[in-house]
Amino acid sequence: MNQAYLFVHFKEKSTPDGEQVYFGISKDGFCWEPVNEGNPILWCYYGEKGARDFTITYCKETGKYIILGTDLSLAYGMRGQYHNSWKEVSVNGSKCLSIWESEDLLHWSEQRLVRVGDEKFGCVWAPDVIYDKEKQEYVLHWSSSHKDDNYEKKAIYCCRTKDFKEYTEPVLLYRHPEEEVIDSAIYEENGAFYMFVRRGGSCCRNILLRAEKLEGPYEQMPVFDDSTSDIQTGVYEAPTAVRLEDGRWCLFLDYFGVPGEGQGYVPFVADSLESGRFVRADERFSFPYGYKHGTILTITPMQYEALSKHKWG
Repeated sequence: MNQAYLFVHFKEKSTPDGEQVYFGISKDGFCWEPVNEGNPILWCYYGEKGARDFTITYCKETGKYIILGTDLSLAYGMRGQYHNSWKEVSVNGSKCLSIWESEDLLHWSEQRLVRVGDEKFGCVWAPDVIYDKEKQEYVLHWSSSHKDDNYEKKAIYCCRTKDFKEYTEPVLLYRHPEEEVIDSAIYEENGAFYMFVRRGGSCCRNILLRAEKLEGPYEQMPVFDDSTSDIQTGVYEAPTAVRLEDGRWCLFLDYFGVPGEGQGYVPFVADSLESGRFVRADERFSFPYGYKHGTILTITPMQYEALSKHKWG
């Protein structure tokens, strides 16, 4: 074993402790176990005092690991300022992201907020990061509604940073010609770029896009639609993928088709992103509970051992 895996996620709970930072670890990407006995690793004390939809990356410029998440607490907010309305969340939600930093994955900074959307943006949802090797910058991308179309259909926006302290002005990265899109996840393979997103509307399902350049333009891959045609529409979101040690790709789709803690990720495996053909593989994977919207970081076996043995405060 030359690599292991860290899954940063939240839990689907109606109480505030669910919308915090949780870790899961795996030696092979198939069998997962909780860190800290399944309790939160990090807590939100600022903004909405809850966070969801996490991503994790390593910043070469600062030598620190970075966790980013949506600044949103449904446990508090839906009962409070959003009046049980997803539309109000979408339009009036936070323009900030929550961020934490660490040099070793064990000791983390306190939560801080970074504002990436201006007043024309609705809520800034589901951040993710890809490194642009050509420009040596990190591209931070997310989904938002926008004043330009009266906050009707969410699209994917992005900005750039070298250190996760200074950010460029946000620009549009991808807008679907017909429906809203959310939950972008971008990966590079053999010089091409592949973006998973969840398409809304009457055909609510996850799709795969391809581009020759990181900035696009992105075009939909019908072969992915064909290979996942038997997946029920309207109950999967939050795609995230990782390249396994044997070169295959594992795509996780977040199943939200049942209420409460029965929700969580379902795995699919493909030989390559270029092939676009993913096969469901539930029977080969095991999870201690339902992992909700997060991303996976490839780590070393030593880091795996350190995470599994660390005494969390």
